[in-house]
Amino acid sequence: MADRRRIVQLDKSRVWHPYTEMSRYRAEVEPLVVAEARGSRLVDADGKTYLDGNGSWWTCALGHNHPRLVAALKQQAEQLCHTALAGIAHENASELAEALVSVAPDGLEHVFFSDNGSTSVEVAMKLALQYWAQNGRPERTRFAALSDAFHGETLGVTALGGVEVFRAPFDPVLLECAHLPSPGDPEVSLERALDALETIVREGADSLAAIVLEPMVQGAAGMRIYDAAYLRRARELCDRHDVFLVADEVFAGYGRTGTRWACDHAGIAPDVLCTAKGFTGGMLPMAGTLATERIFQGFLGDAERAFYYGHTFCGNPLGAAVAREVLRVYDEERILERAKPKAARIADAFAAMGKLPGVARTRALGMIGALDLEGGAGYLADAGWRVYAEARERGAYLRPLGNVVYVTPSLNIPDEDLDALLAIARESVEAVVRKGA
Repeated sequence: MADRRRIVQLDKSRVWHPYTEMSRYRAEVEPLVVAEARGSRLVDADGKTYLDGNGSWWTCALGHNHPRLVAALKQQAEQLCHTALAGIAHENASELAEALVSVAPDGLEHVFFSDNGSTSVEVAMKLALQYWAQNGRPERTRFAALSDAFHGETLGVTALGGVEVFRAPFDPVLLECAHLPSPGDPEVSLERALDALETIVREGADSLAAIVLEPMVQGAAGMRIYDAAYLRRARELCDRHDVFLVADEVFAGYGRTGTRWACDHAGIAPDVLCTAKGFTGGMLPMAGTLATERIFQGFLGDAERAFYYGHTFCGNPLGAAVAREVLRVYDEERILERAKPKAARIADAFAAMGKLPGVARTRALGMIGALDLEGGAGYLADAGWRVYAEARERGAYLRPLGNVVYVTPSLNIPDEDLDALLAIARESVEAVVRKGA
């Protein structure tokens, strides 16, 4: 086993952790030291196993180290690890693009590869801005997104974000974005959200480059789930006023919400779709941005109209090989079909937890279950962290979103592991409520 003491020593002296106040971390936090992982379980440096309730930041939709994905990675590593995609084609990027288009919502015909969810949305923003600039509408430079939205961490997409703690330090230099009332906010009615959406599109269409939405569920906002009617109205309004609709399916795609794409709940197709996370099953950093033929055609004609944007690892053969195998696994192992009864288990468990003292509300959609603890709200609230500590003692990793406790396990988590995870979540919430009483 790994030397736990040395790992923690080096970690606290050298590693700058994401989303972490480092002085408290270095002084108080005893990190979980993960040495390996299999299926739905993490194994720490002391050999103790933990159920991964969050799918390692929502990426391991097929669990850790799925044997078919590992085999695809090994096979590709023996043939071609990397090549540029500038003036070069290779089998995995070409076949992956074809496979993606074949399962994508109608009308999405072209794929631009990048390396993570943030850049997939950044690509979408740049496509929209450049398209309008060189196709007769250069005044279209604004975006609209939901309040408490999260679309990534590159500087461009930070403008779309509505989680204040992530956005505030950079606000003076961000692009203009209108933030709409969220239909997933329990204090906002669907009618009010739809009215605000219609107003912003009707009155601001001349300057709007795109509306960017996390379809059906806002993850980082606290697993805010909303009605598919909102997506349908957004599509109708964008069609009426000729504004692009961008679907950020980085989290919600690949079956997380119960359908292959979250947009499928509403029966709509966006103009641009962004995918990452489950795209490679959590194996490698890779992403894709899918666009319509209209948008693609808007960049043709001469060199000045080209999309001068890219990444060193754009279309990386290793990532593309794994992403192709992910799609095969989904089909051949009937992942979406087999996840349906698991989703029902999650929904039932969280509905039952909604009756516990100290729980304000619960919700579930597909392989997502979430509850709000009473008390402080927002990303910096600490109630969820007390549940995290209780769950860790019981053998589960349940990183919260402030006061929001949630599960997003792999879609193929074994039933016995899922039942154990849901039991630990309930016991941990009960323990926190009991200690706080």
